[in-house]
Amino acid sequence: MPIVRISEVKNYKDKQVTIQGWVANVRSSGKIVFLQLRDGSAGLLQAVVTALVANKEVGYWKTAGLLTIESSVQVIGTVKAESRAPGGFELEVTDLQLVHQAAEYPIGKKEHGPDFLLNNRHLWLRSQRQAAIMRVRDSIIWALREFFRKEGFIMTDTPILTPTSCEGTTTLFETDYFDEKAYLSQSGQLYLEALCMALGKVYDFGPTFRAEKSKTRRHLTEFWMLDAEMAFFDLDASIDLQERMVVYVVQKVLSDCAPELALLKRDTAPLQKVKAPFIRMTYGEALQELKKLGSDIEWGTDLGNDDETLLTKAHDRPIFITRYPAAIKAFYMKPDPQDAKLALCADMLAPEGYGEVIGGSQRIDDLALLEDRIKENKLKRDDFEWYLDLRRYGSVPHAGFGIGLERTVAWMCGLNHVRETIPFPRLLNRLRP
Repeated sequence: MPIVRISEVKNYKDKQVTIQGWVANVRSSGKIVFLQLRDGSAGLLQAVVTALVANKEVGYWKTAGLLTIESSVQVIGTVKAESRAPGGFELEVTDLQLVHQAAEYPIGKKEHGPDFLLNNRHLWLRSQRQAAIMRVRDSIIWALREFFRKEGFIMTDTPILTPTSCEGTTTLFETDYFDEKAYLSQSGQLYLEALCMALGKVYDFGPTFRAEKSKTRRHLTEFWMLDAEMAFFDLDASIDLQERMVVYVVQKVLSDCAPELALLKRDTAPLQKVKAPFIRMTYGEALQELKKLGSDIEWGTDLGNDDETLLTKAHDRPIFITRYPAAIKAFYMKPDPQDAKLALCADMLAPEGYGEVIGGSQRIDDLALLEDRIKENKLKRDDFEWYLDLRRYGSVPHAGFGIGLERTVAWMCGLNHVRETIPFPRLLNRLRP
């Protein structure tokens, strides 16, 4: 008797199969018990237990009466087409075994507040909505990996424990490392710069950490990021690559996750419009547009969440904003040759108010200039000697970027908060479960 996943039952019409899973819902109408089963694959399966069949053939009617929400079961039955059932098929049960009878499940059909649901995140993940989000997340991860393989990139790994900062010293998580201090990585970028000098085009994909005391809907203290670094790339070549990457990922999600997006009630029309070319504007041009939209932002100030929301709701495609003031950007970003007050950098803002999803720049490739920037930012030179070596031995123009996975998932799924985009979110006030 084949053990079949619920997502595969359509291939077993009129055949007997075994389903192993959990009871998502149960209801009885006298001599019939209707079970909704889930097994972690996409969708639910209705299983029908009738008193006549159960009593006559096996005697598992009593077992069916013991079932509670989230009880684990093994069910044998015949797959039948049924247009009224979820997925268009149901299981006519011929055997039912209770693996474990669940206690009263704390998450009901009523509305629960976010704190309650986050306290029970380990159980909340079993809901159809949360499972759908996790499947979209998985699809995005694989789409990114496929894209970079097709583009000739090498997947690499960079350290989680680092001796210093990459994105600023105020957001570092500190830990003891034997007889010295170490920090959880903010980004693998600096190490990728070394790797791209060896391998040409490289990327990593892993957890990163920012000790930001932020409670916005876009921030987590632990999140996953893909960083990419490319030798002999300038800023424009990097932006072109990012544009191709985003289009590829959006198209893969639309084609592979249609059932999940439908379950999430995601309006896919805005995603269908994500096609090249994206909108490109300088920081100065963005400020002019923002002021017309009612923002009071001043030159030299980074765009806040409200500014990004204003700007992205005014356009139906992603926006690349380039050439921010160098003073508000990281020390390693190359100055614009036309205006040294500006950095050769770009942020990609997702439409519909989702804001920054990608940040990148062309990197400084001149040794003397990088030495000056390390000094200006009051960074410990000893921690960056190896990084300076990259400018001593065969330095070349190079560029890179990082894309935040959770913000991308939130955008693709149409979610209001990134806390639903990662299995166990780490927030300013949340370390458990």
